[in-house]
Amino acid sequence: MLEGLYVDNVMMHSETRVYPTEPQITAGLIVGTQSFYKYSLRESTYPTLTLVEHISDAQGNVIPPGHYELALSDEKDFLILIESKKAIAIIPVFKVEIDMSRYEITRDNKALKKEKKQAKEIAKTNKKREKKGLPPIEKEEEDIYQEASIEYVPAGSYYLIRYERDDVKAWGAVKAL
Repeated sequence: MLEGLYVDNVMMHSETRVYPTEPQITAGLIVGTQSFYKYSLRESTYPTLTLVEHISDAQGNVIPPGHYELALSDEKDFLILIESKKAIAIIPVFKVEIDMSRYEITRDNKALKKEKKQAKEIAKTNKKREKKGLPPIEKEEEDIYQEASIEYVPAGSYYLIRYERDDVKAWGAVKAL
């Protein structure tokens, strides 16, 4: 009985929330501005899906609430729910969309020539760096737009899962009990 009141009151305080509502300041620095935040390696290239309630299927398998990575299989026919680099569930995909407009741009001769020129410049710089004992410069990783969401559809009593990463969108469904 007290649990509901406790949870509601705790989630109202920014200090105990998973992601604070405003940046926290520690020792004169805003959290997230230090170098180990700015220049750290990306943890995952998959979007994160947050489940707030249990999802169970007809066989009695249950996916507990939590934060999961959502990946699309190579054949684009399954969504894979991943927790700690381990597959938890495989969800069939019923619709896939790929935005081809960007690929038409990359076939442009001017863009290809510019890309080759940049690759040559990086190779030339890396040779100079190698002579001086410095590590090579690699092509910078671009930020990739990624999003995952889940919603319950009462009309068909199923969960609709939407996956979006870069130029690929996919939709999968899980029948609810």
